[in-house]
Amino acid sequence: EVRLVESGGGLVQPGGSLTLSCAASGFDFSSYTMHWERQIPGKRLEWLAMVNGGGTTTRYSDSVEGRFTISRDNAKNTTYLQLNKLEIEDTAMYVCSGGPSSARGQGTQVTVSS
Repeated sequence: EVRLVESGGGLVQPGGSLTLSCAASGFDFSSYTMHWERQIPGKRLEWLAMVNGGGTTTRYSDSVEGRFTISRDNAKNTTYLQLNKLEIEDTAMYVCSGGPSSARGQGTQVTVSS
């Protein structure tokens, strides 16, 4: 069974940082590109970043380029998203996706507030 479990969300002040994790199981993790997306209530799911299977190629949306960093550890079957210089507008449910059938996890909530 393909499974993606996110963690690391929480409440942070503007300008702060968080590191999100996505633990994968049930598939050959290193063979798949992984993604991070976010969902704000009432808005469309927004794609944020991707990392290829070997971890050598990354891409970002314009909204997070320079502030967020995606990475992976294939030995731990885990994808990470480092969030820096957080803004109130970054408040959302953060979801990782990838693997067979482009599975998605349940997400982890990030709230940016003073």
